[in-house]
Amino acid sequence: MKKSLRICIITHTLTENPNRDYSLGSFAELFGCAKSSVSEDIKVVREAIETEGLGYLETTSGSRGGVRFVPYLSAENVAKVLQELKAAFEEPSRVLGSGFLYTSDIMFSPSLIKGAARIFAKRFASCEAELVVTVETKGIGVALLTADLLNLPLAVIRRESKVSEGSTISINYFSGSADRIQQMSISKKGITPGSKVLIIDDFMRGGGSIIGIKNMLKEFDARSVGTGVVVVAGGVEHKKVSDFVPLLVLHEEEDGGHHFGINENLLSY
Repeated sequence: MKKSLRICIITHTLTENPNRDYSLGSFAELFGCAKSSVSEDIKVVREAIETEGLGYLETTSGSRGGVRFVPYLSAENVAKVLQELKAAFEEPSRVLGSGFLYTSDIMFSPSLIKGAARIFAKRFASCEAELVVTVETKGIGVALLTADLLNLPLAVIRRESKVSEGSTISINYFSGSADRIQQMSISKKGITPGSKVLIIDDFMRGGGSIIGIKNMLKEFDARSVGTGVVVVAGGVEHKKVSDFVPLLVLHEEEDGGHHFGINENLLSY
């Protein structure tokens, strides 16, 4: 196989399967070439990926030496993603008559939430999470892509229990956005007892849902090691939770208007 073809296949395999280890021997066997040739190919792949600011390759030495792709956005690319999200949320046409914002198209747009997931994967790469958790429904997309980038499983907490999930654990929590007591539940098989959990959600107003998730984790003796939210409303003050990472901050104005600010801290992380 030509060198150019080997490089394309290696690049595709690694970037489509982030944070997964591949031995040089597996590539050598696939291509029918020496490990030294694969090693040279990987040098080219590494340079291309790092030049674009999309991530980097980690290698391990020894007889079982291998390589993995670790997603990582440069500060320039983070700024680009945040500006694209900001522009999408600020489209005048998404303001509904009741004063709410229509966001479903954004949260289920692969091109937009893929960038958001990459930012979360970068920010929480070192948190040692073993599981990603979200609440249905609009946060599922970005949580799933984040889990994929970190090579972690995803657990979805439901608003109502489902017979198909077997025995479940349910708790009540106060939702600030709905201004009432609500319920969330998850299968007893959904969360591994004692695991470290990364929470990803689409929107936070008062933080009630996040508190509910953390209380749910206690039922499994699990604990949160990070919380990422796409949009947080009303600034970051007076929330029920203090340890979270928003991408955008929704500022509501006195005349009923609104605007979004980006989390500048993410540009230097």
